[in-house]
Amino acid sequence: MSDLRELYQEVILDHHRRPRHFGPLPGANHHAEGLNPLCGDHLTVHVDVEDGVIKDVSFEGAGCAISRASASLMTDAVKGKRVEEAEEMLEEFRQMITSGADGPVEAGLGKLGVLCGVREYPSRVKCASLAWHTLHAALESETETVTVTTE
Repeated sequence: MSDLRELYQEVILDHHRRPRHFGPLPGANHHAEGLNPLCGDHLTVHVDVEDGVIKDVSFEGAGCAISRASASLMTDAVKGKRVEEAEEMLEEFRQMITSGADGPVEAGLGKLGVLCGVREYPSRVKCASLAWHTLHAALESETETVTVTTE
């Protein structure tokens, strides 16, 4: 196994075992719930948006290593960003995990690039994207539970 692949696995396992921004977020003004019915991942994303900026973000729930790591990495990535920037990151992330092309997309997403390998496993794409779709729903104040059954 390549050194890079081992590093990617270590980062994913670290974020799964010690997720960042995990737990309730008192004072959050946006919330959404997400569910991946295929594997049972279930999470809630809490966001505090002020003047178009994501001041704070957290998530709660249970899921596989990919789902929890993706949610943890996402919260690190979007905290402090403008809502529009977070939405752009969502699209770039979606492209990265669904396309076969390596290169600039991964480079532009920083640590989120560790999840690029999930595109080789279609069922894992749903695990990796759940937090992102749930964040989008929270930012749009959608009230229905997000279910990720297709990407």
